[in-house]
Amino acid sequence: MQSKKQIFIVEDHRLFREGLKAMLSPSPEYEIAGEAEDGLEAVRLIRKSKPDLVLLDLSMPRMSGFSVLREIKAAMPEVKILVLSIHESDQYVLQAFEAKADGYAIKDSSREELKVAIRSVLEGKKYISPGVAGNVLEGYLNGRKTLKNKSSLDTLTEREKEVLKLLGEGHQNKEIADLLCISVKTVEKHRSNIMAKLDLHNTATLTTFAFEHGLITRKA
Repeated sequence: MQSKKQIFIVEDHRLFREGLKAMLSPSPEYEIAGEAEDGLEAVRLIRKSKPDLVLLDLSMPRMSGFSVLREIKAAMPEVKILVLSIHESDQYVLQAFEAKADGYAIKDSSREELKVAIRSVLEGKKYISPGVAGNVLEGYLNGRKTLKNKSSLDTLTEREKEVLKLLGEGHQNKEIADLLCISVKTVEKHRSNIMAKLDLHNTATLTTFAFEHGLITRKA
């Protein structure tokens, strides 16, 4: 008898997370390997559970979904990752695939569409929701085949993006240092670099930038 595919859910909204579990748990094909409600916890638990598939929201506390995606794919490229997001623009879709996502589905998809997406990704196929595929195609036709130079966010390193996200969520330097296991001095250096690269000069403008670029879901 073929073993069930192990699925890990990364989603900070409990109701949506519970809905996914309710949809998948009765299936003889799948088993819920675990769940996480923030990015840092997700990376730790996914490394431990080694699932076949991760269902990943992009807007996560503490560590963005994009960073979770990159870290997991770098450490375990065999793990399939299907992004589930409210964002329908080609900017998010292309950035997800550049980070090596295996599929991209929007959250208001029907149950049947989500099942198709999950099955396709587990079979090694790429998947894009029909609702966003047109946006992606338009982006390619307009010559925007990558997101390079599209946003000043691209000038930041991955660590700087993490620090910016945590600053935007209202964390102090000491808290950020503890969360990322780095020194306060290193946090201060990252913060200084971020401000210089983005030409922003206080926490309020950093928070607004993080919000507008999808690093946080609400202003801290």
